[in-house]
Amino acid sequence: MQIDIKTLDNTAAGSTELPDEFFAAMPRADIMARVVHWQQAKRRAGTHKVKGMGEVRGTTKKPYKQKGTGNARQGSLRAPQYRGGGAVHGPVVRSHGYDLPKKVRRLGLISALSQKQREGKLVVLDAAAGGTGKTRDLKAKLNGLGWKSVLVVDHTVDEGFLKASRNIIGIDVLPTVGANVYDILAHDVLAITTAGIEGLKARLGGAATDAGAQGEPA
Repeated sequence: MQIDIKTLDNTAAGSTELPDEFFAAMPRADIMARVVHWQQAKRRAGTHKVKGMGEVRGTTKKPYKQKGTGNARQGSLRAPQYRGGGAVHGPVVRSHGYDLPKKVRRLGLISALSQKQREGKLVVLDAAAGGTGKTRDLKAKLNGLGWKSVLVVDHTVDEGFLKASRNIIGIDVLPTVGANVYDILAHDVLAITTAGIEGLKARLGGAATDAGAQGEPA
């Protein structure tokens, strides 16, 4: 599949070939949803915590004798039925992450790339260089392209471009190794440099090779 190459100055810079197996596949909404859920689960801090009966402050003395009072038997004032007592089965510090097969993550990324291409929101840039390194100049170029929400993927992120884009709301820059389903779907435009295209092809092709070596379907 042929696609035109643009520059940040909104001029043509030739064309390139995109492999259909990575950029023209049938998007799977269910697979993308699974990958996004997996990513969000891994991002959760898991630092929620309440104190149990053995952790709250208080005496361990029995409130009153076991029998003869007419009241229900009690063993501690730190029990959950008392004010200030410990919680029962409350949240504890833990990881919310879980495993997701590599082939599912790979298919999710392919689906996200194909979805953007199908919507006409996939743009190939010749390069994402800093130029003057000024935020003002880069913002003017993005406004000229009409981009308000864009994810730029490059094989190796240019420091000048990253510095210039850091304070612009709606633009994020990632290397090809960090390209992921959540960020691709969260932005309106996906802009990939020519070097980034080669990096994604190597990454997705390598994942297919690894899956095949393990006896898994790609």
